[in-house]
Amino acid sequence: MFGISQKLMLGFGGLLAVVVALGLLTMRQIDELGKAIDVILKENYRSVVACQQMKDSLERVDSGILFTLIGDEENGKRLIEGNISKFGAGLEAELGNITLVGERAGAVRIRTLFESFTNALPPVIQSARPMEARRADYVSKLQPLFQEIKKTAQEILLMNQASMDEANNAARRLAAAAYRRMLMAILVSALLTFLFSYLAHRWVLHPINRLIESTDEIRRGNLELVLKPGSRDEIGRLSESFNEMAAALRHVRNEDRVNLIRTRRATEEVFNALPAAIAVLNLGGRVEFSTDTAERHFGLKPGVLAGDLGYGWMTPLLQKALDRDGIVRHETTGECFQRFIDNREHFFQPMAVPISMGPERQESAGVTLILKDVTQSHEQQELKRGVLSTVSHQLKTPLTSLRMSIYLLLEERIGVLNDKQTELLIAARDDSERLVGILDDLLDLSRIESGKAQVNPEPVSPHALARDGMEPFLVEAKDKGLTIINAVPNDLPEALADREKIGQVFANLLSNALRFTRPGGSVTVRASPEPDQVVFFVEDTGAGIPAEHLGHVFEPFYRVPGQDAKSGVGLGLAIVKEIIGAHGGEVGVESEVGKGSAFSFTLPLRRDDRASPAEAGEKG
Repeated sequence: MFGISQKLMLGFGGLLAVVVALGLLTMRQIDELGKAIDVILKENYRSVVACQQMKDSLERVDSGILFTLIGDEENGKRLIEGNISKFGAGLEAELGNITLVGERAGAVRIRTLFESFTNALPPVIQSARPMEARRADYVSKLQPLFQEIKKTAQEILLMNQASMDEANNAARRLAAAAYRRMLMAILVSALLTFLFSYLAHRWVLHPINRLIESTDEIRRGNLELVLKPGSRDEIGRLSESFNEMAAALRHVRNEDRVNLIRTRRATEEVFNALPAAIAVLNLGGRVEFSTDTAERHFGLKPGVLAGDLGYGWMTPLLQKALDRDGIVRHETTGECFQRFIDNREHFFQPMAVPISMGPERQESAGVTLILKDVTQSHEQQELKRGVLSTVSHQLKTPLTSLRMSIYLLLEERIGVLNDKQTELLIAARDDSERLVGILDDLLDLSRIESGKAQVNPEPVSPHALARDGMEPFLVEAKDKGLTIINAVPNDLPEALADREKIGQVFANLLSNALRFTRPGGSVTVRASPEPDQVVFFVEDTGAGIPAEHLGHVFEPFYRVPGQDAKSGVGLGLAIVKEIIGAHGGEVGVESEVGKGSAFSFTLPLRRDDRASPAEAGEKG
């Protein structure tokens, strides 16, 4: 039994033999045609050219004789002398290229006649003789010789042309024969090709198609399929291996099914024992299994579609986790929802975790929804806000009285102060002013977090926002030897912003930038448009912030270690975050120690200036 390799070699070997034979035949025919053409060019063409040269030269000699007979002696003799030599050259070429029977006799006769012609020529062109005698010699002697030489040269020329025509006809006959043989060879090659194609389809393609159909069956889950080997070649052995593979897959599937059922039951038992609200959903958003808490309090029962439960935040959260292929927390979604359970107010933070198919995280199999109960944290936060707000208000009044007393003493309205007393009162005044600033920040933060601080956005130019925010710091920057630059373009679309609140944002960011930038440095405000929003950047060339602290700088009361005690208590950036959040924007920071920091925040664009979905896609 032939194997596939032998079958393929047999078919391709036959085609190779036909191609080689066809090539050799073609080379032979081309060689014969070349030789025939070479005969035409080499053996006859030179004689034709020589005879034509003799005829043309003899006619010019005759013209020169006529010039002398009419009195133009100079031009006549020049024509005669120049063409006599050309005729001799043509005659020599013809005598040296005798190829046909009878051609030599004609060439010798031309040579004899030409000798007679040249002997009779001098008396005719001799100007001293009478014109009548010269004309009589021309007519009686030269003219007959002229006609005879031309006639003989023409006969030789026609003889060679006839030979060329015959050689050309022979070449055409040879070409026609070659064409017929080539056509026959092509037809034979085509027949062999069709035969090999049929055999290849029968030997190779049909068994391979059977294998393809079988793999499709297995892909659809039919692991019970068994192939019948039709031959003992490679395809037959492949079919046997295919059957062995299907048997191994059946065994693995049965084991995996048992393991999957055991794992699923164990997972369900563990989930039911968990107190947190957790649900596992497939890629279609349908609940596969969930904890008892998720089922009772949120309706996340197995088989339920998440989109049918009426939670507007749930489907976008799940989809965002799948799109990002990473955990999406409350801080990312901005969602914290309220729910009453057993007549008590509870607060939950949602978190979505994609379930990957393997360790390389190339494809997700579903997503886990975790609803974290943050009620206690929320209550503590509310309590902290209330305490801070109450303490701030309670401290505001006595602190105001204390400040007034310090100012009255410093103005010496009650009595003259000595230097030490003045120094102590100035320190007390500065500390009281710092304490007032801290209390104002606490009250602002409390009002913003509680929603009592109203944000009234209006269309405003980003360039104007940056200009107004930078203006209070121009003198301070000049005094410190710093350069402050407004690099916001004038042609940016208008943003929606509360001028007063955004002015407070710029005040906090610019005061920090000026505080931590050494003389000679610079502070730059930039902005760039994005779909539906504009992004502002406040960049400085200051000391920078270590990477481990960047994630905490917007937290209340967080201060980067190593700062001056007079730099504040860590509320400025928290206020910035709350104000920007109230505008619907986000804040960010990038920094490198020794090179500076870049704080950013976003503001929404005026609705008329927002990009359409198509434009946003192009920009993205």
